[in-house]
Amino acid sequence: MAVTVEFEKYTVTAHIDRPGAMNAINFEVMDKLEALLDKLESNTELRLFILTGSGKSFISGGDLKEFHQIKDAEGARVMSNRMLTILQRIEKLPCWTLAAVNGHAYGGGWEIMLSLDFRVATSSAKFGFTQGKFYLPPGWGGLTRLSQTVGKELANYWLASQTVIDSDKALQSGLIQDRFDDDEYGAQLSLLKKKLILNDRHFIEHLKRAAPGNIMDELEPFSRFWESEEHLKRVNKFLNRKSE
Repeated sequence: MAVTVEFEKYTVTAHIDRPGAMNAINFEVMDKLEALLDKLESNTELRLFILTGSGKSFISGGDLKEFHQIKDAEGARVMSNRMLTILQRIEKLPCWTLAAVNGHAYGGGWEIMLSLDFRVATSSAKFGFTQGKFYLPPGWGGLTRLSQTVGKELANYWLASQTVIDSDKALQSGLIQDRFDDDEYGAQLSLLKKKLILNDRHFIEHLKRAAPGNIMDELEPFSRFWESEEHLKRVNKFLNRKSE
């Protein structure tokens, strides 16, 4: 089916579902993601969007068998621009977005995961910066996002040397925010999901859209959240538990 989707309260999870191709992206996957984003962008209740893979791979990049039919620069530009637009739409979603890296992420796979707010991975996951083997630089925004995430020199070194790193190095470099042991991955991911959907869209959008700047800019929104019914309710619940 290329992409399978699970709808839960406050959460939508999309699985890239092409295990025979290590979940490589092709035009059908692009079609499915575009149709899904049409729904997500108008879903005012959504608090968390998760992108993951089926089977033992996260995403292995672009489908070389399919995309290799493109022979000219204009065709490559159109394909790349389409994927760039999909990833920019994911970046702009007014909810939390999470790349749940359930297996290896190569080439365009790590480019895709960098467009999401948070990235967690299984301990056995590997990340391959291997586009250079095919005489290609990143084409889905990966060069910019990788440089912003780990620094320009390290990004260039990984790309120049076609490096493959493990989850420990990915965590140390800031490429991912957390790693879970393989046998605890499902349970840890479920726990994280509960935490990420705890607060409503108003709270999520404030954190996502507030740009670092003058620290005094934090005063007004903090004061508004302070007087909210939800804040008062949670504090009262906490204080009542402490006094029992």
